[in-house]
Amino acid sequence: MRILLFLALNLLIMKKCIAGVICVFIILNSHAQKKPTTTKPVTTKPLTTKPTTQTSTLKTEADSMSYAIGLSVANFYSQQGIKLNSTLITKACNDVLENKKPLMTEEQANLVFMCHSNPQLCSYVKAGESFLAENKKKPNVKTTPSGLQYEVLKQGTGIKPAAIDTVVVNYVGTLTNGTEFDNSYKKGTPISFPLNRVIKGWTEGLQLMPAGSKYKFYVPYQLGYGLNNDQTIPGGSVLIFEVELLDVKKAKG
Repeated sequence: MRILLFLALNLLIMKKCIAGVICVFIILNSHAQKKPTTTKPVTTKPLTTKPTTQTSTLKTEADSMSYAIGLSVANFYSQQGIKLNSTLITKACNDVLENKKPLMTEEQANLVFMCHSNPQLCSYVKAGESFLAENKKKPNVKTTPSGLQYEVLKQGTGIKPAAIDTVVVNYVGTLTNGTEFDNSYKKGTPISFPLNRVIKGWTEGLQLMPAGSKYKFYVPYQLGYGLNNDQTIPGGSVLIFEVELLDVKKAKG
């Protein structure tokens, strides 16, 4: 139940506030309906026709729904021991509903939630950010607007591939600590693939390379495998590739 609630609450910031909180309400409501009923008789008091001070502000169904959702969200996080800033919650909702620029992107909000549940992930992200910040200072390292860093080890004279082309490459992939996770040289044969079917860092980076070149790429997690673990690659990791572009096969048509 807590996992479902946590995933639904992520939507509160990652997507639309209204959509996210409605998800929370639906889950809470369905959970409540599934609770076993008690055989003990329940006595109810007759409804008064005079509105109380508390309910007089809930004039519409939307008012009641909004308050009920806020109550459920606050109760849930309070039970988890998480302190919330109601002013910032209100600001986040208003920013979305009023089409203002939020203080966080959806990606940043997602990272906050994931780091809360997995502190080790946050350590990988911070280590990667520190590495890229220092690496950027090196005179031979260039940085693209997307955040991809690269250096030219050997400049070829052939044609550059487009995203729709197929490339033939040899490469070595490592983590920032030197751990090797892939090596086409050890497989004994180059690899060939359409350039638009790989990670974003490769799609962007190889288009900078004339055939016959060898580049070194430093790929932020946003352009690599993201925040999720991928086999031996921890989520949030910076990836380092030495890539040799052997040939470019132009797309037909």
